[in-house]
Amino acid sequence: ILYEVADAVATIRLNRPEKLNALTVPMLRSLREAVDEAAADPHVVGVVITGAGRGFCAGLDASVLAETSAQGSGARTREPEGELPGLVSYLLRVPKPVIAAVNGPAAGGGFVLAALSDVRFASTQASFTTVFSKRGLIAEHGTSWILPRLLGAGRALELLWSSRRVSAEEALRIGLVEFVTTPEELVARAQEFVRDLAANVSPGSLRETKRLVYDHLGLG
Repeated sequence: ILYEVADAVATIRLNRPEKLNALTVPMLRSLREAVDEAAADPHVVGVVITGAGRGFCAGLDASVLAETSAQGSGARTREPEGELPGLVSYLLRVPKPVIAAVNGPAAGGGFVLAALSDVRFASTQASFTTVFSKRGLIAEHGTSWILPRLLGAGRALELLWSSRRVSAEEALRIGLVEFVTTPEELVARAQEFVRDLAANVSPGSLRETKRLVYDHLGLG
């Protein structure tokens, strides 16, 4: 994980480019620590998460999946009391905007990371796939909660069932991402989005609006 703060923006870069930034247990821990550091830093207004190299995140590393399979469900660790279940569901409770700058393939856990960010920028080289169904898995880590709310139930089911690849252009059309940029402009555009909020919006308003939006997604 690479972490830097400049002009009210904390930028977190997944940094295993040779593995398309596939997530290991230490990476997941470092990601959480970086997000928590940004949340606690009064100089940070928002967080941008992106990937090094040509991939955003290919999901859990094969070694992690193999270890999980070998241990079986009985070895599954439970979330601490009050913690939302799922790989990165804690992002929903970060009291600051979390922006995904998706620079390449986002698959499995990488798809989850993008989906549970607050706003998504995608490069024209980005792509999205849920993967789970092709591995015989269910819609994991909050995707069954967030995708129907972003896309509607029918589109969410289609993507979760098929695990097909979605281009950046289609992702924009169906509402999976909010912005599409050139690869060269991607991170700068995402950072500028946060800087614009920092210049024009009360941090308290950002915090409470985010809390209200996610709280109300769970209400009738």
